[in-house]
Amino acid sequence: MEETYLLNVEGVKKKILHGGQGELPKFQDGSKITFHFQTLKDNFERTVIDDSREAGIPMEIIVGKMFKMEIWETLLSSMRAGEVAEFWCDAIHTGMYALVSKGMRRIAEGRDPLEGQKHRCGMGNMFDYHSTGYDDLDELQRTPQPLIFIMELFRVEEPSAYKRDTWAMSKEEKLAAVPVLHSEGNRLVLRKEFRQAAEKYQEAVICLRNLQAKEKPWEEGWLKLESLVTPLVLNYCQCQLELGEYYEVLEHTTELLQKHKDNAKAYFKRAKAHAAVWNEREAREDFLRVAHLDPAMAAAVKKELKQLGERMRKKHVEDRKLTRERCCPHPAATRPGSPTVQCSCCLPCLASPAPEAPSRATLSSAG
Repeated sequence: MEETYLLNVEGVKKKILHGGQGELPKFQDGSKITFHFQTLKDNFERTVIDDSREAGIPMEIIVGKMFKMEIWETLLSSMRAGEVAEFWCDAIHTGMYALVSKGMRRIAEGRDPLEGQKHRCGMGNMFDYHSTGYDDLDELQRTPQPLIFIMELFRVEEPSAYKRDTWAMSKEEKLAAVPVLHSEGNRLVLRKEFRQAAEKYQEAVICLRNLQAKEKPWEEGWLKLESLVTPLVLNYCQCQLELGEYYEVLEHTTELLQKHKDNAKAYFKRAKAHAAVWNEREAREDFLRVAHLDPAMAAAVKKELKQLGERMRKKHVEDRKLTRERCCPHPAATRPGSPTVQCSCCLPCLASPAPEAPSRATLSSAG
């Protein structure tokens, strides 16, 4: 089945390659569209630029969330579930494709799609860096041209029919999601499912950080959000302590303390992480800071310092024993209370007298 017709959009032509089923879906704001796509050049060879099937994962976009390729919403909204269609789009609609493709390729490669970008619009970044890092996309960037998109629509889900990713939520939805995620994290902690709990706390922090990015730092709106972020980060760090991810705890607590220098709980968790990785001096400093900031935690600090001292003494004994064993492979020679064993490897050292200091005569004759 191949039927070519014009959509009600200038510079777009559509050819249906395989008809879909049912009625035209309702494409409302917040709906999630899942589809495969292939991008081709409008040349004799119909050169393939991108193919989502190669990555093995369908593309997803959310209606009304200002996807950079705005024309894609228009194209997809003309399709039925199961339909495969080919769209020819003039250059007036394809100018942003190079940047969109760059982001999708980076994601497929397991890289950050925003790596290296300044906090600017996509076009501003294009002029800043002149290159996408991909030769074929650089050509499209220098010379905007018509493109062909072959799309297969799988499904359209209403906003209430799927779990919303945090980036796709509105401000109100993110604020409503935070206490739910916090509560779910606490419930998982009680069940000692620390990894899953950490994921819930992390998701809540991402919601709040996204909202903070739209506020001016240290003003009222930003501070209100920060007051919600802090306990979530501390809970996340507690989960990481339980999971043995000590260096991650050091990173997050240090970042937190750069903003909130008097947070005793952050110092306490950082001290425990330092102690776990044998940073004795740093651990003691942080524990003492906790006792100074919050006298109510003095008993807990005393207990931790006692345990730290015992662990360090045990470590020092083990280190000395290991050093002796490395020097002499005969344990009997160094075992406390045992008779001295002058083994063959030790005799040269024991028999050799200490070198004497050279006399003045020797020194003068050497000169």
